Amino acid sequence: MLTAPARVAAVPSLLTVERVGEADAFCGMRQEWDELLQASQSACVFLTWEWLYTWWKYLAGSRSLTILTVRRGSELVAIVPLCQRPGSWSRARPFSVLEFLGSGFVGSDYLDVIVGKGGEAEACQALTSWLAGRRRPLRLTNLKQGESVAAAVVAGLREKGWTVAEIKTNICPFIPLARTTWDGYLASLGAEHRYNFNRKWRRLNRDYEVRFEQARTPEACREAIDLLIAQHNARWSARGGSDAFHTAGLIAFHREFTQVALTRGWLRLYVLRLNEKPAACLYGLLYRGTFYFYQSSFDEAYLQASVGLIAMGLAIRNAIGEGAAEFDLLHGGETYKSHWSRHSRELARLESFPPGGFGEFCRLSVELGRASRALARRMKSLGPSA
Repeated sequence: MLTAPARVAAVPSLLTVERVGEADAFCGMRQEWDELLQASQSACVFLTWEWLYTWWKYLAGSRSLTILTVRRGSELVAIVPLCQRPGSWSRARPFSVLEFLGSGFVGSDYLDVIVGKGGEAEACQALTSWLAGRRRPLRLTNLKQGESVAAAVVAGLREKGWTVAEIKTNICPFIPLARTTWDGYLASLGAEHRYNFNRKWRRLNRDYEVRFEQARTPEACREAIDLLIAQHNARWSARGGSDAFHTAGLIAFHREFTQVALTRGWLRLYVLRLNEKPAACLYGLLYRGTFYFYQSSFDEAYLQASVGLIAMGLAIRNAIGEGAAEFDLLHGGETYKSHWSRHSRELARLESFPPGGFGEFCRLSVELGRASRALARRMKSLGPSA
């Protein structure tokens, strides 16, 4: 039985803000959630109900559900996919904080408030009033800097006396693909990288029987995601580890979400096989014209064959063939991404604290924790002799 969310606040515009705090209610929101997302300026795969509900099942930890919905009568106008993280003395944050669903190691880029186009101003006013009345600190990560609806909500809190900080956190390289061909895209790359890819692609086909296959069945999907995880962890174990698949929760999340994405037609999970042996994998998602490159892996036995480079090029070629308007390499300024892309956008984190002594205590705790972690990183980099 679904639990109906309680009505908790209203504003003169006749918009009503409701808090969804039960998993059953969250489960029942799938259809109207994704319909609203498709009508918003924030539409991306990491804001889909499918991604965030699967995250909640496996990665929520000790957080409590705090989804906010804005309605005009029964019409859904906006969603703020939030949860409340409890305080942690070990992280120098002894107070609870509101943050986005999808936060943490899973790497959800472009999180935001979801609002139907044209209703942003009214919805933001309603949300600002609700949040100001609760006086709970906000920590909103992985926002598209300069383009998020969440920034307007936080700006409203600033007008009400809240302290606001915006921190640039990362970049997302991307490749515009609209009205281009594979040959045209290759021609736009630097001559050295273009030559390198073509030479290694010819050599690979000379030395091996090459197959770049997409997982199209549940069985193939299970095999491919487990292979990618195994290859990734094997490669990074000798380098101190990686936080991509380092917990049982993350692995369970990806095993389930890839099956969901396969059903929805979003999954682009590829295996590059050489003489029928798996040499590399690439995990992507094609959603509303954007190919999101999420993760890749390769067997180091094929390092000299540059199978990671080849898999990336073939994935871009396939995205062009499917009519994708953009290939998004997601967060991270790794050098290999710059070989493929000439464009990037910035990600930011917004932190907001209520006025008064409690808010000032929260803000100072965060700053102290950040300074302590920066000092610890510096001391570690200097080594034992420091």
